[in-house]
Amino acid sequence: MMLPQFSHIQLLRFAGLFQYASVGTPFLRYRVVVDDLAAKQLPTSYAHLWLGCYIVFGIVYWYLTRDLGARERTPLRSGVQIALLVVLNLMAVAIGWFSQSGISALLLAVVAVVLPWLLPLRVGIAWMVLQNFSLVPVFASIREPAFSLSDAFLQSSLYSGFIVLAFVTALVTKQQVEAREEQRRLNAELRATRALLAESSRLGERMRISRELHDLMGHHLTALSLNLEVASHLVQGQAQTHVLQAQSVAKLLLGDVREVVSQLREDDSIDLTQALRDLVEGVPGLQIHLDLPAQFGIEDPRRAQVLLRCAQEIITNTVRHAQARNLWLGFELDPRRQMIIHARDDGRGASELVQGNGLSGMRERLAQFGGRVEIQTTAGRGFALDALLPLEGST
Repeated sequence: MMLPQFSHIQLLRFAGLFQYASVGTPFLRYRVVVDDLAAKQLPTSYAHLWLGCYIVFGIVYWYLTRDLGARERTPLRSGVQIALLVVLNLMAVAIGWFSQSGISALLLAVVAVVLPWLLPLRVGIAWMVLQNFSLVPVFASIREPAFSLSDAFLQSSLYSGFIVLAFVTALVTKQQVEAREEQRRLNAELRATRALLAESSRLGERMRISRELHDLMGHHLTALSLNLEVASHLVQGQAQTHVLQAQSVAKLLLGDVREVVSQLREDDSIDLTQALRDLVEGVPGLQIHLDLPAQFGIEDPRRAQVLLRCAQEIITNTVRHAQARNLWLGFELDPRRQMIIHARDDGRGASELVQGNGLSGMRERLAQFGGRVEIQTTAGRGFALDALLPLEGST
């Protein structure tokens, strides 16, 4: 029987859920919990509030981490994420308050597992420190044994080791995932470049063969035909018949060579289909919808490379900055012999376009051939780009 395969992200999430379940073991003897609180002269309602906060904590944690292991994640708005994190922290602190115990620290360790995935590193570290010392009022509220403020501070510092361990474990996992995804993206780019080089080599070899046939065999056959023409005027009878036959064969061979050279040069374009399919295959966290012309051949190797690099830059920017789930990438040849790249994603967009090195490099590559880039973006409505490359003209 095959066991289910879980990624290390999913295992980390399930470890947090196991920690959460372990914290809930006192509720297996709920009557004892109520009696214990009554013995401490605390309201019976504390037990009900403790259970309610525990349930809310579990629901929020499950919702926040439900797609951490998925390749296509459903992005939450940052404001929603922060609000849910605040709810997790409040529930953890409330559980400690109502239970009059230090189990809040165990739940804050569960929260620390989530922080590196949802917050920038510096913000996550600051959040972890603040949530750790939110335990101080919890410990100060405990009646048996009573804690002074300094004791409560020391007690919260004692639990900080568990919280830091959980945070660093999640951070290392996140960095490994990002490194693996970057490696997959680079491998896709390498396969695309290799396919382009193979097409360029194929084109170069065909051109070399056509030149060799035209320059060498064509020259020799032309010289042979001329010599046979001269010989046909110098001989008579049976010999002249054979010379004329040889001259006819030489002309046929010369015609065949010219036809082969023409056929070789007819298919002298680089097919970008395989290179682009390799480029979009296996891009992490992004579904790319590729639309290619039926016959996608580019005669100029330099322009073919520009098109591939532009597609590569579009995909890279979408993965790194757009927070998109889908990218529509199409290539269209218009009547003016311009190849147009249409790119559109369903990401977050931007209210103001900030042009980085990638877009600047794309503009420079296209400008060398008289091309240009047109960009449209609005906050919350994704990013749209049209790159135009003339296939003839300016170089």
